[in-house]
Parts: sequence; structure tokens; C-alpha cells
Amino acid sequence: MTQTQKILVTGATGTVGRQVVAELLARGHAVRALTRDASRAALPVGVEVVQGDLAEPDSLIPALENVTGVHLITFGGAYFAPLETGPQILDLARAAGVCRVTVLHGGGPSPLEDAVRADDGVDWTVLMPVEFMANALEWADGIVASGEVREPFVSRLSAMVHEGDIGAVAAVALTEEGHAGQEYVITGPELLTVGDKVVSIAAARGRAIALIELTEEQAVAQWRAAGHPEDVIGFLLQAYGDTPVVGRTVVDTVEKVTGQPARTFAQWAGQHADAFMATAPA
Repeated sequence: MTQTQKILVTGATGTVGRQVVAELLARGHAVRALTRDASRAALPVGVEVVQGDLAEPDSLIPALENVTGVHLITFGGAYFAPLETGPQILDLARAAGVCRVTVLHGGGPSPLEDAVRADDGVDWTVLMPVEFMANALEWADGIVASGEVREPFVSRLSAMVHEGDIGAVAAVALTEEGHAGQEYVITGPELLTVGDKVVSIAAARGRAIALIELTEEQAVAQWRAAGHPEDVIGFLLQAYGDTPVVGRTVVDTVEKVTGQPARTFAQWAGQHADAFMATAPA
């Protein structure tokens, strides 16, 4: 058993941040959650919600009091711009007595992550998850409306990770010894095609789903119609058409760090089955 600690979680209302909060609570630690709008946080009972903005470091001073660890994200503000405030945040954290920091890798170079890696005053760990299982929620509207998933590159492989496992790795790194200076690639336990994911969702909801493979041109038109900007469309074409090796290679980080096997996509689908089923009429 580890001693109860108080941890500050930034980005606490995001897909990963909520899981970091949940895992810390499950392990018996106190959680202080930072958000830019405390009134809309909707976090579990027992979480201390405080208002602040990583883009304005002085707003963090009260939030850093009496915490031993901090989970950081690399973007902030209303437009999710890359944070340039890493050195100031780390100065404040060290002054407050913070000893451990995790940072969620944002998919590419970032000034905040660079600042964390260069800091020798705290024990830092960089979390580098591959594709989130939660990304499959993007299919929910199409599945509910027409029983279809319409995607390009359906044979592409992904070692996608359950967001709860990202939270679990973060919780351990923030509260236990032995993770300083580590860069943890975090994946699920299996390689999956788009078809594999569709089969799991269909099984979870108890109803068949048709998989329609799109050409690149059809996919681009669909993404544009959904309002995706051109840079995001370019990223999707590259990531899906030529998935990097790291994104299609299973590693055992989750089990090594947490002592528990990584959760499967079938487990994730079962937990989120309601999202893929039409709401019954009132």
C-alpha cells in the first residue's frame, strides 16, 4: 500500500484526465482537479475542483498548495494552443514542493513537454499513448442512425488503448517510486482492424453493423462535411493510410507498470454499448 497523497490533475475534464482522476480515487488518493470552468466540471464526489488556466501560470498557485504530484497536458486556453508556459509552471511546482510530474504527450513536439524533460528538479514521466479506444465513439451517430460505419483504410492495424489504462499508468507514476525519467508508450493488448472493432461494437450492442469502405476521396468529402479543417484531414489520411509503427505495435507497458493486463477493445465496447444504441422513446 502506498501512503495517501494529494495529486493535482490538469485537463481533468478531458478523455484522459477523467480517467487519471478516477484511477487516483480508486487507489485511495486525494484529487484536486484543475479546470477553466469549475461550474461545468461534473467530476466525482470527493474531488476538489479548482479553477485555473495553464496558460496563466499565476492562476495555479493556490492549486499547487500541498500536492505531491501534478498531471500535465501540453495545450491550453480556449483554442487548445500549445502551451509555452512550461518553465513557469515547473518553477511554481517545485516551489510548492511537488516531487512528481506526468505529462500527456500530445502527438508531436511541444514546448511544455520539452520543459518537463529538461527539468531535473522533479521526477517526470512522459505518457505516450497510441490511438484511444474512445475514438470509436465518433461512429456512434452513424451506427445509431443507419447501422453503418463508413471508413477508409479498413484493414489498417491499431494497437489502440483503453483510456482507463492511460489513467492507471499515470496514477502509478504519480504516486510510486521507480518511474522518474521514463517515456512510456501505452498500448492495448492486441492489434485490431476497423472490422475487428465493428464486430466488437456489434456484439456489445446486440445488433449487426455494416462496414462500408470509403475511397480516400469519399473519406475526405465525409470529413469536410463534418467540419474537419484541412490540416486535420491531412493528418487523418497520413495516420490511417500509413499508420506509424508505434501505433501498430503492442507493448506491455500497462501490465509492467500497473500489474494488471491491458483492457481489450471488447471490454471497452461493453462499457460503452449504450452510446451505440438508439434511445428508447419516452
